[in-house]
Amino acid sequence: MIARLSLTDFRSYADALVAPGAGLVILTGENGAGKTNLLEAVSLLAPGRGLRGAALSDMARQGGPGGFTVAARLGDGVEIGTGALASAPERRVVRINGVAAAANALAERLSVLWLTPAMDRLFSESAGGRRRFLDRLVLALEPGHAHHAARYEAAMRARTRLLSGVEPADPAWLAALETQMHEHGLAVAEARGRTVAALAGRIANEPDSIFARAGLALDGWNASAPWPLAANRGRDAAAGRATEGPHRQDLRVTHLGKGQAAERCSTGEQKALLIGLVLAHAALVAERTGRPPVLLLDEVAAHLDPRRRAALLDRLGAGGGQVWMTGTEPALFADAPAGAARFTVENAAIRPA
Repeated sequence: MIARLSLTDFRSYADALVAPGAGLVILTGENGAGKTNLLEAVSLLAPGRGLRGAALSDMARQGGPGGFTVAARLGDGVEIGTGALASAPERRVVRINGVAAAANALAERLSVLWLTPAMDRLFSESAGGRRRFLDRLVLALEPGHAHHAARYEAAMRARTRLLSGVEPADPAWLAALETQMHEHGLAVAEARGRTVAALAGRIANEPDSIFARAGLALDGWNASAPWPLAANRGRDAAAGRATEGPHRQDLRVTHLGKGQAAERCSTGEQKALLIGLVLAHAALVAERTGRPPVLLLDEVAAHLDPRRRAALLDRLGAGGGQVWMTGTEPALFADAPAGAARFTVENAAIRPA
C-alpha cells in the first residue's frame, strides 16, 4: 500500500501531502477540485504514462517552475518517486530509495490498476486500449512483462525505420532486430496468455454476483503459429509497420451470463463486466503474490445503482487492498466500511473529511 503520498508542482497541486491508510481511501469534492489528479499521481508510481496517458510536460503545474515530483512511502518503508525536471520536461526520472532506477523497476514494488469514466467503452473501442488494459493486468502478476514489452516495441520501431529508409537496410542488422522481436514478443504473448487463462479460470469458478462474469480470450494473433518476420519484410515495408506480432493481439470479453460479446452489451452491462473483471483480478493478484494491487476507481460509484454501489463497497472493504475512490458527493460512500479514510478535495487542497 501507499503509506504517504507527496506531490510537488503536479497538475493543480503546488504541493500536497496525504497519509491515506491501508483500506478504502475516499476523495470527495466538486468537479475540477483535483480528485482525478491525485489518482493520476498514484498511477505514475507504476510503469507507463498513467491513467490519462498524458505527456510528462502536461503534468507539470501551469505557472510553476517546470517539472514535477510524485513521491510515496510504501507500507514496507520503501521510498519510490517519479517526475520530470524543468530542464528535460519529457524525460522521466525514477528513484527507489533515493537511487536512480528504470521506470520498469517500479513494477517490482507496486502494482496499480485503474478504472476511469473514459474506460466505460473499453470493449467497443480500439484494440489498442484493450491491449494496454491487459498489459496492466499482466504486469501485476509478472513484473518482468514491462521489460519484454519495452524491448519488443523498441526493436519493432527500429526495424520499421530500417525498412522504410531510402537506402536498402543492412540484412544483418534487420536479422538482429527480428531476433529481438521474436524473443521478447513471444515472452509478451506468453505472459498475456498465462494471465488470461488464470483470470478466466478464476472468474468461471466464482459464485454468481450482481456484477457480470466475464469470459476472456486472446484474439488477433496466434503466438503458436509460425512468425516469418524475414519473409514479411516486403509486406511490412509497404505497410510501414509490422503486420504480425503481439502488437496485433486483442482481448475479447464475453458476458458469460448472456453468452454475448461485451461490445454488444449495454453500457451498464459493460461497466458491470469491467468492474467484475477488475475485482477478480485483484483477488487473483492477492492470491498469487500475497500483495493486492492498489486500485484507483474514478467516479465509479456515481454510475451504479444503490444496490450495486453497496455491494461494491462491501467487496472492496473485504478485499484487504488499498482502494482510492473519487466522487462528488459523500453520500455516494455512505455504505463504506467504518475504517475508510475520507478526504475532502477543494481547490487542490486535501483535508480529512
